[in-house]
Amino acid sequence: MPLTDCPTTRLQFGWTRLGKSCRSGESASSNAESPGSKSNPGEDDLLAFPPRIVIAIKALACQLPSESGLPLSRYSIPELKREVVRRGLVAAIGETTLWRWLDEDAIRPWCHRSWIFPRDPKFEEKAGRVLDLYEGIWEGRPLTNNDFVISTDEKTSIQARRRIHATLPPRPGVPMRVEHEYERMGAWAYLAAWDVRRAKIFGRCERKTGIVPFDRLVAQVMRQEPYRSAKRVFWIMDNGSSHRGAKSVERLCTRWPTIIPVHTPVHASWLNQVEIYFSVLQRKVLTPNDFTSLEKLRDCLFRFQKHYDRVAQPFKWKFTRKDLAGLMLRLKQHGKKLSKAA
Repeated sequence: MPLTDCPTTRLQFGWTRLGKSCRSGESASSNAESPGSKSNPGEDDLLAFPPRIVIAIKALACQLPSESGLPLSRYSIPELKREVVRRGLVAAIGETTLWRWLDEDAIRPWCHRSWIFPRDPKFEEKAGRVLDLYEGIWEGRPLTNNDFVISTDEKTSIQARRRIHATLPPRPGVPMRVEHEYERMGAWAYLAAWDVRRAKIFGRCERKTGIVPFDRLVAQVMRQEPYRSAKRVFWIMDNGSSHRGAKSVERLCTRWPTIIPVHTPVHASWLNQVEIYFSVLQRKVLTPNDFTSLEKLRDCLFRFQKHYDRVAQPFKWKFTRKDLAGLMLRLKQHGKKLSKAA
């Protein structure tokens, strides 16, 4: 049904819920509410709308504003209200009513999430190999106790920021206070390798990334037991310039015959478990960033690495090949819709 040309008819009470809800989840029907409160019953709650009007408004909320010629990137509730009235869907409606209707179907047009559409032609194949390793499988066979899975990557340009004024600790009613202005004291590239099955972390700080720094990380791990005498050590890595392509595979396998490099698809860092460790590091160590020197930053990174190594447990990875197949199906269907729209 087109979103325009909808009559603004209001029907009997049986069409919509009469109970009023608020964003906190509590009932807003109490007579003790302030008369000026938005959660008090207003004219929207005294009259009801036919279901087709509700459906039309929800459909509008699921469109990009630009499709309607509006100079907006996203709808807010007030802007959606204005557009609904402008189109003649209703003569008048309250923002609380609109919010309640959208909340019923978890429609939040004011939110957005960044997204990179998979463009690797072998995305499913490459991703499937990584997911198999997380489940302890390689080429259809279970891994042995003498097989190890390493997830590796680089966290680049970690700055040491010396604040112009000292950070003040929290006190009752006042959070930690961090000076906004700072002086840059330099930056490290932090290279890390995460043992997926044993929950062990290895890392090093380098001035910059590259083939030589990455090879030093590999040597740091492979010269230790149990990796030195392992039957196979699978290294999961992205397609960064330090370890990309056939030459990288040849270089690693020549130096370390037991290594099996496994590359993730392009733009699929979410498949690399070491990124989870990086996110923990970012939250617990680097935010807020307040280090007086590169040496202090490096010392803190290594001390946290040792701490995490003592307490860590293997990540509970839940995304499987079945989930991957469902994702690829949805992407395929989405691609067909885009083709039809074009």
